[in-house]
Amino acid sequence: MRTSNKKDYNLSRALEQITSRIGYNLDNLKDIPKIRAYRDFYWRMGIDPTKQRPASEALVRRLLSKGSIPKISFIVDAGNLASIETLIPIGIYDTRFIKGPLRLRLARDGEVFVDITGKERELSKRDIVLSDNEGPLHVFPYRDSFRTRVREDTEEVYVVACGVKGIEKEDLKEALERVCYWLRNL
Repeated sequence: MRTSNKKDYNLSRALEQITSRIGYNLDNLKDIPKIRAYRDFYWRMGIDPTKQRPASEALVRRLLSKGSIPKISFIVDAGNLASIETLIPIGIYDTRFIKGPLRLRLARDGEVFVDITGKERELSKRDIVLSDNEGPLHVFPYRDSFRTRVREDTEEVYVVACGVKGIEKEDLKEALERVCYWLRNL
């Protein structure tokens, strides 16, 4: 997807629009079917979703508890807004730094992943990663990589809606459409 990186936009206003219509709260969030699908996926993978939350749930929890989310960049914020609305984790990658075809696979024991903050983490073979020829660019479905992060000069992005059992293809399509909506209307 080609996009320009807007400098001035009103994230607070967009969050107010979303908050007024989402209809869930911190008490009932874990019981919403989409959130439950990602949590069940985590449990099946041997990951405690109360300690490492799927990205969409973490964003919604932050919004509900603090009333906002951090303003990062126009492109990233568009993805975060879509993720909050649809409860689908969204990954957004600068296409200039994707090397070769993408594939979803299990990490190799000891494989190193540098997350969006620059922090290194050693992966285990239970981690699912989206990878290119240079290695993981996403730990599924919660953390993007430093290497393929959106930068101030990013012009073209690759957007991924992360699905698991219990999430319909239509839900993923809607999440991607909402990213496009926010890129046009933020």
